[in-house]
Amino acid sequence: MGNRCAVIGVGQTRYTTKRRDVSIAGLVREAALRALEDAGLTFKDIDAVVVGKAPDLFEGVMMPEAYLADALGAAGKPMMRVHTAGSVGGSTALVGASLVQGGVHDRVLVVAFEKQSESNATWALSTHLPFNASLVVGAGGYFAPHIREYMRRTGAPDHIGTLVAVKDRLNALKNPYAHLKIPGIDRAMVESTPMLWEPIRYLETCPSSDGACAMVLASESAVTGTPAWVHGTAMRSEPIFRAGRDTVNPQGGKDCAADVYRQAGVTDPRRQIDVAEVYVPFSWYEPMWLENLGFAAEGEGWKLTESGATALDGDIPWNASGGVLSSNPIGASGLIRFAEAALQVRGMAGEHQVDGARLALGHAYGGGAQFFAMWIVGRERP
Repeated sequence: MGNRCAVIGVGQTRYTTKRRDVSIAGLVREAALRALEDAGLTFKDIDAVVVGKAPDLFEGVMMPEAYLADALGAAGKPMMRVHTAGSVGGSTALVGASLVQGGVHDRVLVVAFEKQSESNATWALSTHLPFNASLVVGAGGYFAPHIREYMRRTGAPDHIGTLVAVKDRLNALKNPYAHLKIPGIDRAMVESTPMLWEPIRYLETCPSSDGACAMVLASESAVTGTPAWVHGTAMRSEPIFRAGRDTVNPQGGKDCAADVYRQAGVTDPRRQIDVAEVYVPFSWYEPMWLENLGFAAEGEGWKLTESGATALDGDIPWNASGGVLSSNPIGASGLIRFAEAALQVRGMAGEHQVDGARLALGHAYGGGAQFFAMWIVGRERP
């Protein structure tokens, strides 16, 4: 891993349907300034900037990183753009960390964003081949068959997705930045909402959010304040279409998890990891990723969810912040997971803080469940 790397600053905007009060530049600068304030630094202290962003067609602004340089204090400094579909926020953090670990820079600002109010991501993600009607509408239309196959394989009952939706939305009530805050949410409320893509109901899906997230990453000699130390980082990808590909339990995800666990010395993730921030845009992906990431045996993920183990007061809380189900500025969603993991081990997660959190997993996936980015951060030096 080379040099030690730590998160020393985290900044988030509030996530909401429309941020009409700011431009994209204003949005990213808001998150960056908060991260710098947390680290006790200014733009002058930053050596390089890494920007993460989902497809440009979402907002229709091509290469936005070029015009965001001034807003992020990057004029005259190295600046890099990262794009790995929905996992881009996680990949952005890993690219920034690699610059520190490799001894290239001492302090790196990583920023990711999305302004979905200036786009239509559902239709942008819909397949429309020439002379052919679209049979898949948005990400939900693509992933719903994978969920149905998971249910068929494991015999999971219909209500498991509802449990996840309620859990994460209750957690969101404790997070001041969360987009969806639904007091009194319960299973009956979720089950009363329309079916969008069988078996995914309206309240089992992520929202469309505007927002940005930023982190300051530092080498050991440049650490300020309370750090979250990076214990392991990993990225993996696999072809979206290949013979024998398992879209329910992707090999890329399993390999990525195995790599990051090896680096962090984790042999039993459920017992050793105190809290996990995992990319769950549709509720059923919690039990699916519980298996993919080795927290549960194959076919047993839904049972772990049903037992309450992943609740805020369970033995392995997942998405204490409310997760992607509660806030989804696509380009930033993965970075939010990584940042929230860092906040947990720094003891700075506020009302959704998990007591005694010392080791945390941040996870992001993207594309057709083909891109994966993960890191493990801890309170102690690796």
